[in-house]
Amino acid sequence: MNAIESLVAELGRLPGVGRKTAQRLTYFLLKSSREDARRLARAIERVADEVRVCGGCGNLSDLDPCEYCRNPRRDRATVCVVEEASDIPAIEKSGNFGGMYHVLGGRLSPLDGVGPDDLNVRTLLERLRDGVREVIIATNPSVEGEATATYLHRLLASTGELRVTRLARGLPVGGDLEYADGVTIAEAFSGRREM
Repeated sequence: MNAIESLVAELGRLPGVGRKTAQRLTYFLLKSSREDARRLARAIERVADEVRVCGGCGNLSDLDPCEYCRNPRRDRATVCVVEEASDIPAIEKSGNFGGMYHVLGGRLSPLDGVGPDDLNVRTLLERLRDGVREVIIATNPSVEGEATATYLHRLLASTGELRVTRLARGLPVGGDLEYADGVTIAEAFSGRREM
């Protein structure tokens, strides 16, 4: 396999990147300066060498503990549970959460062979002993995400006086009712609040 085909094949292994996109990216890099391509290669090598899983929350970071676990201004009594580390920036961007995070590293998916023992649940249970009063479950609204949320709710509700909440779901800002599916509209009705 020549160098171009090798790069196309490697880029094609990335999620959401098909063969045509991999080819476009490859030829874009070939038309770019050699320094641009080398800078990209160095960035990939640096991520591979320096990023690790935070021992506290499971976030991906070049620090251990990560920036959220190290921050003394964050509310340690509230923990937001997410499926993947990539969910954290979206929550942070909202500016509405100042607590701690816990990354499960996936979601329950029996068809794919992912069970409770494959998720970062044991560490979450250990963290509850450190004065956590509320756990916010922020799994995705997919079948697997809902199954994971239900499993966590049952597990955590049995631990005592811990408040277990779930992110509200519904219509996005700027969304039109005519384009929303029935489940989204039902969630919006059940999550409605006083004006």
